[in-house]
Amino acid sequence: MTAPRMSPADWAGALAVSLLWGGNMVAVKAAVETLPPFLLMGIRFIIVALLLAPFFRPRRDQLPGLLGLALVLGVGHFGLMFLAVSGMDAAAAVVALQMTIPFSALLAWIVYREALGWGRGLGVGLAFAGVALLAGEPHATGIWPLLAMAASTLCWAFSNVMIKRIGTIDPLTINGWVALFAIPMLFACSALFEHGQIDAIVATGPSGWAGLAYTVIGASLIAYTLWYRLVRRHSLNRIVPFTLLGPAVGITGGVLLLGEALTWQKLVGGVLTVAGVAAVQMLSGKAKEKVES
Repeated sequence: MTAPRMSPADWAGALAVSLLWGGNMVAVKAAVETLPPFLLMGIRFIIVALLLAPFFRPRRDQLPGLLGLALVLGVGHFGLMFLAVSGMDAAAAVVALQMTIPFSALLAWIVYREALGWGRGLGVGLAFAGVALLAGEPHATGIWPLLAMAASTLCWAFSNVMIKRIGTIDPLTINGWVALFAIPMLFACSALFEHGQIDAIVATGPSGWAGLAYTVIGASLIAYTLWYRLVRRHSLNRIVPFTLLGPAVGITGGVLLLGEALTWQKLVGGVLTVAGVAAVQMLSGKAKEKVES
């Protein structure tokens, strides 16, 4: 069966997701200036779980899938993403986050047998080369933030496959119960790898709490609800290209709102990454898409 076309509402939702996620890197960077990343993520998920979990309940047979998703998405993607942002500029982070696209394309090729081809393979390589260029960015604190972001984006790609396998479920249920299950995992990570949590909470000012509020309302409740609905309706290779707007939003926000330097590594790395990702997506459009069953 041929995949359904994207409706105007789908287009609007995909664009909103890309803008909200692009700005999310700026918000996260403002928050992790004082709050440790795993602690910040745990606080975020407490708020999300309180708002959603009591009102949106999954079926009993969906609980194991949501528990696995909490580990892969809640800790693997979000926890490692926040950790990566704590060690790099928001502008660099939003470029590095584009690794979700080549990873998603590779997994779609492996799991769903979606066409890859040599052209898209070169695009994947170009995207990774652009991200690797960020390792030489003068404001980077070393290679570890990029490695953490790479692991985070790989977890994101896996989580999209897992969401499809859970079956029909309300996006707000996914948000609420992934948050609920991930809370103890994230606080365990904070206890093991972070210190001074109470002092960090006391030292956090309005900009840090505003960043947390943005990640809860904009990037979590709104953006992920829209994203899960798109994932259920369309193939990954159709909807992931909209995230290409994220780097422009994140770089602009980092420079204008956080005063980050606009270095040539960020510009060239961003151009290479977006060009590689665009190649992956444009070439994928030539193949006939099928609805996964």
